[in-house]
Amino acid sequence: MRDDLLDPRGVLLHESAGSREEAIRRCGRALVDVGAVAEPYIEAMLERERSISTYVGEGVAIPHGTAASKEDVKRDAICVVRFPDGVDWDGDQVTVCVGIAAKNDGHVPLLAALAEILLDPDRARTLREATEVHQVTKELTS
Repeated sequence: MRDDLLDPRGVLLHESAGSREEAIRRCGRALVDVGAVAEPYIEAMLERERSISTYVGEGVAIPHGTAASKEDVKRDAICVVRFPDGVDWDGDQVTVCVGIAAKNDGHVPLLAALAEILLDPDRARTLREATEVHQVTKELTS
């Protein structure tokens, strides 16, 4: 995965959320805070979740906006938000959200790279259990 996609300020490892919606809002806020998206993108992430779950297994969800929200994306980016106590994701437990912002088809290589990591149980565990930002950036950019 390209190094410039993950701003270390977008790696939040000690968050908590009382609901899936709250967790998605936290991811969206992280993308806003690193300058990757405009504020309306957060609502688009929630809209996407209402149409189809972004849970992908291994305790990981990949919230992202709708096709219509691409105009709110300033640059391709990801954020990693860890919820050590977990979040109920419609019956599944999510401990890591990888928020994605992508213009055009920029999300396709991002999703492919994430899938590769999540298909490797050791790498997925590293993401779920990371307590230091450098652990996450190393895993996602190596």
